[in-house]
Amino acid sequence: MYALILAGGGGTRLWPKSLERTPKQFLKIFDNKTLVEITGERLSKFLPWDKIFVVTTSKPYGDEIKKLLPKVPTENVLVEPERKDSAAAHALGAIYILNKDPEAVIINAASDHIVSPQLNYEKTMFAASKYAFENNCLISIGIRPTYPHTGMGHLKKGEKVAVSEGRYVYKLDKFVEKPPLEIAKKYTESGDYFWNANHYVWRADKFLDEVKNYAKTLYQGIEVIKENLGKSDEKGIIEREYKKFEKISIDYAISEKSKNFFMIIADYGWTDIGDWNEVWKNLPKDVDGNVVIKGDEKGGEVINIDTTDALIHSNGRLIAAIDVDNLIIVDTKEALLVCSKSHAQSVKKIVELLKDQGRKELL
Repeated sequence: MYALILAGGGGTRLWPKSLERTPKQFLKIFDNKTLVEITGERLSKFLPWDKIFVVTTSKPYGDEIKKLLPKVPTENVLVEPERKDSAAAHALGAIYILNKDPEAVIINAASDHIVSPQLNYEKTMFAASKYAFENNCLISIGIRPTYPHTGMGHLKKGEKVAVSEGRYVYKLDKFVEKPPLEIAKKYTESGDYFWNANHYVWRADKFLDEVKNYAKTLYQGIEVIKENLGKSDEKGIIEREYKKFEKISIDYAISEKSKNFFMIIADYGWTDIGDWNEVWKNLPKDVDGNVVIKGDEKGGEVINIDTTDALIHSNGRLIAAIDVDNLIIVDTKEALLVCSKSHAQSVKKIVELLKDQGRKELL
């Protein structure tokens, strides 16, 4: 068993705290640890550090990961020359791991997810790894939906085919795109649909077979990179081949097309820290349901009067909130964000607007 942490995302919905130079995986929001540290520690509890790989999207990100995860061997931190979305990232990680171990099974983990309890996660990963290894296949872990979610892709459970380490294995009937609300409600009520959190487990060689079947250009480039691993021009070859790759997610490129996917249902809790509302949900609250986060600057005081269910991030100056509810207030050196928790996903629109205006100093 090996692990591949994907740590290249920007986290635009956590603006203005998450910026291009300090994306969300490097923010200390939970237990004074970054999300990438939390992910690395979770995996290290059942895998040796030399079997953990990380793929990211810039040299500064790579340098930061080496500082935050010093026990991961330097050669295991893979830096993509440009962002080509998750299909290329998974494929690059797979060839490096396969080069080290031709029988490798890869547990894929995003750097911005939180799961608990740890033991259930470990047992599920082991069950998935064992079945994937023995049956030459790919596994997706289905997350039991807790509400109708229009922002999540879904997995439809097929027939039960086996038991692995006490967990049922199902044929994965199909991947379904993010549904509108009415359909999401039906999915949740049916009991046959599960959230796709991209918790993938697969044999490295069988995953690359699927890349060959469904993403020809990516496979051809990855094969060229594979042939040049360890050679003097390895970095230059990677840069050259990456320019040819389509920018596409793993779901669109492989998952939705592959016929070799199976599924195990997670018995652990899962959260994608994708916006400020999710941050609020996952932090301790005061008696009024408020979450207060101290920023990097000294000081930073918050006064709440008749304020409930709010998230307030201070950064050196006093923030006073009176008689407001369900708000997000995030103060940084660069900007101040105020929005309702119910519209936390819309923070991305601010980032898009700033990009259109060329406001790079705020991104």
